[in-house]
Amino acid sequence: MELALGGSVVLVTGGGRGVGLGVTRAFQSAGATVVICGRTEVSVGADFIACDIRDADQVDALITAIVEKYGRLDVLVNNAGGAPPAETATASPRFHEAVVRLNLLAPLLVSQRANAVMQQQGTGGSIVMISSINGSRPSPMTVAYGAAKAGVNNLAASLAAEWAPKVRVNSLGVGMVRTEAVEQAFAGVIDPAEAGTAVPLGRLAEPEEVGACAVFLASPLASYVTGATLLVHGGGEVPVYFSREKP
Repeated sequence: MELALGGSVVLVTGGGRGVGLGVTRAFQSAGATVVICGRTEVSVGADFIACDIRDADQVDALITAIVEKYGRLDVLVNNAGGAPPAETATASPRFHEAVVRLNLLAPLLVSQRANAVMQQQGTGGSIVMISSINGSRPSPMTVAYGAAKAGVNNLAASLAAEWAPKVRVNSLGVGMVRTEAVEQAFAGVIDPAEAGTAVPLGRLAEPEEVGACAVFLASPLASYVTGATLLVHGGGEVPVYFSREKP
């Protein structure tokens, strides 16, 4: 069995930078036609449609434009998201609401609209959520983000059960990835290479490696995989007691 994604139409939200760009490039390498969306246009060799995925009318226009141009939508990768660190004790309710809206409610909205198209296609479709390992472990300073990503993992499992058999839905639990945003976050605090030593594989992931996992989940190779969260974290983080000197 092969990837067999040639001719497929793929939507990657936030697909113009960071992990999203790695996902875009991975699907392009697999032969798919990729459409990306975001609030600011970027040129990465993929069809771009401006869209704020938190806005229902804009999402409706986005999906309509894709179907009108390509006649179908085979894969949705819900990648757009993120949140800056903030002291939980003093962060405002408005801040937390904005984080949950972007990282949980927006992927649900885009998934609903994509599912409506995929259910009418003979080949159905596949939805991949780009989640985080912060959804399955404590997430201090980014509590709303971690809680939203935990919700994304459950969202994938729930939608998979409700929208089967036509649409498969899975999630990627992503660890530290070498992106410009991560390097900026580490700046002045820790070298990214040093941060990688906390991971059994000894390094941060490259965006294209996350993309390769998204391609797998969307492809016929994963035809019996749905409702799953695939961990893409290099083995997780080494427990602190492994780094302690032995007596």
